[in-house]
Amino acid sequence: MPPSSSLFSRRRQPMLLLLLSAIAILATLIPTVSAESKCAASGAEFSCPNCGGITVSDCMDCDGYLFTDYNYQLCYDRKLFNPDAETGDSDNHYPFLWYDIAGTFVWFITAGIATACGVGGGGIYVPMGILLLRFPPKPSSGLSQASIFGASLGGILVNCRKKHPDEHIRDTKGTPSEQAGKIISYEKNKGPAEIESDRKRYLAGGDGGRKFYTRPVIDYNMALFLAPMEMAGAVLGVIIQRVFPNWLFLCFAAVVLGFTCYKTFKKFFAAYAKDKAAREERKALAASEMKVGGEVEMTNTNADTTDTEGDDQSAEQDDPKEIEARRKFLEDDARQFPKEKIAYLVLLWAGLTVITFLKGGKGVDSVIGITCEDAGFYILVAAQFLWTLGFAAVFGYRNVKLTQARLDVNYPFNETDVLWDSKKLQFYSFFTFVAGIVAGLIGIGGGMVLGPLMLVMGINPRVSTATTATMILLTSSSVAVMFVMSGLVPWEYALYFFCICLMGAYIGKTRIDAYVKKTGMGSILVGALATIIGLATIGCMIILFMNLAKVDWCLDGFKSFCTVKAGEDKCPASRLLAGAEELFPY
Repeated sequence: MPPSSSLFSRRRQPMLLLLLSAIAILATLIPTVSAESKCAASGAEFSCPNCGGITVSDCMDCDGYLFTDYNYQLCYDRKLFNPDAETGDSDNHYPFLWYDIAGTFVWFITAGIATACGVGGGGIYVPMGILLLRFPPKPSSGLSQASIFGASLGGILVNCRKKHPDEHIRDTKGTPSEQAGKIISYEKNKGPAEIESDRKRYLAGGDGGRKFYTRPVIDYNMALFLAPMEMAGAVLGVIIQRVFPNWLFLCFAAVVLGFTCYKTFKKFFAAYAKDKAAREERKALAASEMKVGGEVEMTNTNADTTDTEGDDQSAEQDDPKEIEARRKFLEDDARQFPKEKIAYLVLLWAGLTVITFLKGGKGVDSVIGITCEDAGFYILVAAQFLWTLGFAAVFGYRNVKLTQARLDVNYPFNETDVLWDSKKLQFYSFFTFVAGIVAGLIGIGGGMVLGPLMLVMGINPRVSTATTATMILLTSSSVAVMFVMSGLVPWEYALYFFCICLMGAYIGKTRIDAYVKKTGMGSILVGALATIIGLATIGCMIILFMNLAKVDWCLDGFKSFCTVKAGEDKCPASRLLAGAEELFPY
């Protein structure tokens, strides 16, 4: 077990105790309030233009007019970049030009930074949608999903063409590291000239068939295992969320995000110091090579002979069958677009989306007309677990077999690679499932919990961010479409901010990745991630206090798991599964 895994094993119980204690402390407040939800913002009713004019207590029930004018007590529509309109008229769309312009800049910058860090950015989009764009909570959440979809798509356009940070993987056994099955980097403690000379010697040696290999920056094998595990956790998190009062899970969100922010900042400071020391060491080695050029040249000439002889001896001792098998694995892993793995991810996405359409959600319609009062609803909930956990079990077992096959031929695993075995499966599945529960419970992107976890476990920051960004695309795409089709967010806003985030993510990630590659300072990704989590924590607290202020600081009790409205108004258009938010809280 690697040091990071041992560290987490030692700290697993304290971490769980901390989370459970936070829940217990918050839950102790509930007996002091009513067992049922009796808090209401006000008894006001608002004029809705639908059906020739009706009144509603919440403009979310007024299809097409989701925004509320409290001064005139009416529901109104809203159009993008509307510069001139009169208040008090539901069809005048109201002037929000400068809000939309300011939002454009905020969304563009957030998309670039969040995508580079491997998170969706929903922890920023949702509160900013409420505070800056003046959207109600549900439309703000819908707009956030469209934004995350655009940003994750922009990130994929960059990541799918990116190579692994190690672009010079060799087919030799290498020098074993302290971690069993892994090798020490050939570039470790070497200056630029020495690295270049060593690479030339490698290509010139062996059987004449040597070359350098690399891999995609996206770890598809990891995504195929972690994505369904996280989705399964999110399903359970949403089930818990159905009965939690809003103030309770917002408090829990603040505790979890605050703790995650603290741990991520600690990781950032440690990683930054390490990156800075490594950069200074590279500069010193380069300066030393230039200062004693003649001596270095003579030394390298002598070393060439010695190292070449060593490579030849290693090649003679290496089993030709092992070399051939090793090269086949390296060629297979070097595929930039592994079609079968991409197809499996699409299959995972399609299966879960179909179940979501069939199941529906609390307060919205299922396409087959079932509600939480029907047995079919719970059968579909069970199907969600079977599909996700089954997927994870199959690909977890597959990852173990693939790892063992590579170990048998002395595959040159990088020091930041994950060597899958039964203990690793248990370790990763446990924490990924917990990350999914937290994500489903508090409604944030799983990347904000899983990303820091992967960094602490020693995975290369560029690999972890690219992999989590891929997982986010699977969930955000279907949810965004469902929100728009349900009418919960104006389509022009969804389309516009989708495009803004796509461009912001593409440009921002390209620039940030180029800087990280040039400087070797991968720690800046960790620092940016910690900052985003910190901002999300602040946004969560702001929403909590705003919601409590609306109900005169009244604390609701636990909610009923199943609530079906009797005699629902038939006038508003049927919303097509906006409740998918419950399954995909990213």
